[in-house]
Parts: sequence; structure tokens; C-alpha cells
Amino acid sequence: MEFKHKSVLAKEVIQYLAPQPNENFVDCTLGGGGHAEAILNLTGPSGKLLGIDLDPEAIKAAQSKLQSYGDRAVFINDNFKNLKRIIYDAGFNKINGILLDLGISSFELEDKTRGFSFRGSSFLDMRFGATEKTAAYIINQYKEENLTRIFKDYGEERYAKLIARAIINERKIQPISTTEQLVKIIEKVYQHKPKLKIHPATKVFQALRIEVNHELENLQEILPQALELLVKGGRIVVISFHSLEDRIVKDFFRQEAKDCICPPKVPVCTCNHQPKIKILTKKIIIPSNNEITENFRSRSAKLRAAVKIA
Repeated sequence: MEFKHKSVLAKEVIQYLAPQPNENFVDCTLGGGGHAEAILNLTGPSGKLLGIDLDPEAIKAAQSKLQSYGDRAVFINDNFKNLKRIIYDAGFNKINGILLDLGISSFELEDKTRGFSFRGSSFLDMRFGATEKTAAYIINQYKEENLTRIFKDYGEERYAKLIARAIINERKIQPISTTEQLVKIIEKVYQHKPKLKIHPATKVFQALRIEVNHELENLQEILPQALELLVKGGRIVVISFHSLEDRIVKDFFRQEAKDCICPPKVPVCTCNHQPKIKILTKKIIIPSNNEITENFRSRSAKLRAAVKIA
């Protein structure tokens, strides 16, 4: 199966990363290599790009796409939460920019063996790489209160408790192992509810994917590492696709851009906190109407960027 993925906010990524000749960049979510190629085109003759992806298929696709850049492109199949170790092991230094595109690729969505999509029927896997738990394990083993929490917290699902209870009742009869089985359970819960603009299973599938791959925890782990690794004047760009991710990025940027982080009632600053970044995007950057028309999956993308000042 061909690895398909259309890079989101490609022009805006280049605008805010502002790559220059001979600078080095890290693409922490390499995907098919679209953003990476645009960066490499602007950082010759000796600038390098280190591309990280947890999905081995993404690494293969990017290696094929970027082979003409030779040793200027370095590929690592790993979890971006291990950024400091990856950088150290690769001997990659003087990093001028770091990119995080947190979206799922079209290839991963359409791969019937992955179980990311609620369309069709496939095994409930949802793993990007070699994590220990599949979505099927979670659906069949987690207690009702834990399923409710996941659907509510990670999916912002209005009927989280009802869906969790329906899953518990169904799995008493038979194991729930396919996406089709899960979709039918969710649709049954929604059959007498107001109609949605999105598919009823959208939020539950999002929540399961986040839980399986520890996506929010990984994002929280990488942001301080990325800031530490950047040179002064280096830039970080993050593209998120739902409010939970965007909130983590927004809060981190705001915290690191502050002079003082003492509690409001403290009369004199004792934290000695100094701003480490300047936020470049006072308002989030979203795709244009033209981009959404050409790539509907970009509709929920939100870009935030900052530059390291200390």
C-alpha cells in the first residue's frame, strides 16, 4: 500500500520555522516526508534534517522520497518522547528548528490492518508502533469507569458513560475485536440522539487512539526537551488537531514566555523565572478555505510557533 499523506499548513510551517542555508532541523513526526523535503530544499548545501517517526512504514516512505538528499537526511524509527536520547545517539547538534505535526496520516487511516478508521471493518489495533496495548485490549479489559474517563477526557464525548456501559454489556456476550462491532455499539447509543455534523464514532475512536499511544503524555514530555535542545534563536512549530493537544501547547508556550510564575498573591517574586521563548503566533494559525477544500482532513489543524530567546 502506497504511503499517502498531504502535508498540512506547509507554507505556514516554512514561514514560522524560517529555515536558512546550512541550518539543522528536526522533524519529530516525519510522516511521508513532505515538510522535511520543503525544509531540506532551503537548508542546502550542508544543512541536515533528522526525521523521527514511530511508524516504520512512514520511515520507509520518507527514505524513498528524500533519498536524493543523501546524508543530509537522517532517519530514526522511534518515539519522539525520547528526543534527547535520539539527538545524543545520532550526534545531531546545533538545532535551529523543531517541528511537531501531531496529525494521523491518510495512509494510517486507510490501512485496514491498523483499525484507526471507523469506516469498514478491521481489527481494533490503533497502534502507531510497538506499544503494549491495542484498542481491542482496552475495550475488552478496562472497567466501565475507566472507559468513561477516556471517552470523556480524551474524546470530549457527551455520552461517554452510556457508550461505556453499552460496551460492557456487549462484551459480556462476545469479545469486541473489530472496528465494525464498536461502531455499531456507538451508533445504537446515538440512534435517538440529535444528529451530529461528524460521525458518532469520531470522538470515541480519537480517545482510544490517544490512550493506546499515550499521545498527550508524549507531547508533555517532548516540549521541554525540544526547548532545551534548540539553539538561541531556534524555532519550534507545533501543529495539533484537537483541543486537548492545542491546550497543552498553548499552556506550555505561555508558561515559558512569562517573566514570573509565582502565585498571584506573592508580593515579591521569588521564582526567578526568566522568559525562554517569544510566542510568534499570538493567535492560532488555521488552514485557508482553499487548503481545506483540497485536503478536508486539514480542517481541524492548529499551528502555534515560538522562538527561543534564552
